[in-house]
Amino acid sequence: MDSHGQYEQRVVWTVVATDIGPLLLAATGTGLVNVVFHATDAVRDKSLGRLAERLGTTPVEAPGSPLLAEAIRQVEAYFAGERRAFELPLDWSLSSGFNRQVLRELASAVPFGAVVGYGDLASRVGQPGAAQAVGVAMGSNPLPVIVPCHRVVESDGGIGGFGGGLETKRKLLALEGVLPEPLF
Repeated sequence: MDSHGQYEQRVVWTVVATDIGPLLLAATGTGLVNVVFHATDAVRDKSLGRLAERLGTTPVEAPGSPLLAEAIRQVEAYFAGERRAFELPLDWSLSSGFNRQVLRELASAVPFGAVVGYGDLASRVGQPGAAQAVGVAMGSNPLPVIVPCHRVVESDGGIGGFGGGLETKRKLLALEGVLPEPLF
């Protein structure tokens, strides 16, 4: 307990090797709270510092934690082509307002192998004309891959931007059969 008699929020994390590079997974007692692309030492340290600041507690490396076990299993199965949907408890505390509304809609309504336009997603949450705000929401997504911001594309057929980099977005869309396998 902390000095106010409240139980401290525990945050555990690990890094999982995937076809798109190392992913940092962080969880609380509520659920998966953060997924970070390209989790090299420098990226990992910066991300853990931000998490500590936002959640008020120092994340603890715990690859064997029961809080992470199912997330690790499902992420590995997704990249092995054995899972099409994530069924995990999510901690939405790093997102709020419009961004949270858009991300929840994306997570619940855009399945594996499908894509949606920024403007279409804006309309789905009752904000037609807010395509740019949807782009901002995608850029702030604390749970990429799990909340599939890679499935949001431009209405003219372009794949749009992506916080994990365009090659990562192309690989995820190829894994889901939306794009041909990228040539490297």
